[in-house]
Amino acid sequence: MLKPGTPRHEQISDWLREQIQDGVYTADTQIPSENQLTTRFAVSRITVRRALQTLENEGLIYRRQGLGSFVKDTRVRQGLVRLTDFIEDMAQAGLEASSRILHFDREKATGRAAQALAVPQDHLIFRLDRLRLGDGEPIAFDQTWMPVFYAGLLDGHDLEQTTIYRILEKQSGITVEGGRYRIKAVNAKTEVAQYLAVPRGRALLLIERTSFTLNETPIYYQRRYYRSDRVTYELALERRPGEQHPTALRDFEPVFKPNP
Repeated sequence: MLKPGTPRHEQISDWLREQIQDGVYTADTQIPSENQLTTRFAVSRITVRRALQTLENEGLIYRRQGLGSFVKDTRVRQGLVRLTDFIEDMAQAGLEASSRILHFDREKATGRAAQALAVPQDHLIFRLDRLRLGDGEPIAFDQTWMPVFYAGLLDGHDLEQTTIYRILEKQSGITVEGGRYRIKAVNAKTEVAQYLAVPRGRALLLIERTSFTLNETPIYYQRRYYRSDRVTYELALERRPGEQHPTALRDFEPVFKPNP
């Protein structure tokens, strides 16, 4: 939305910034030309060029001589071949990680949580809900289910500034040996949409994972809803001729896009 009273070049840059943020123009797609922008906003070419220069200085667009301006891919790659926590992912992406605790209490295990944690239905477990932030902006919403024993080890720790991995490994000596992931697309339900500041029904990436310690003992089962405009995944394979399995996974990476 244009802001009345602001200089025209700032109105244009604000409008383009919102279009990029909302996904109207995605990475490496062309934005409207200088001629289209001068017509749309009834301004001079100099005014349009000032607006484009602002976005270029912010690292949001790049220009190709004779072709026009394009959205710059500002997403930063993260490794998923190794098991990482949220703070590690955000640090690698150049974003400051923080969390907001929304719920942490006991409940009865049901459905997928009971199955993943290998406990009977109605067995007492803990559920931890957190809003995950990068540079103060919502990126993900987590729901994590844990056995009572492991949840008890989190008592007294600041779960808004550190992660379960770090508490268990550094404070309790419990190593996270591995995990199983499942990734699928879902539409945001009302509560999740409100937390992530997106419209109800917006497409999200749902990452389900179960983390294990020694002997594949489940530590927690987690459902993480990622904003699809802030993260995507890239898969890289390499071919190894002559081996029993010639194609190997080299990288499987979430790619984070900083909020404009």
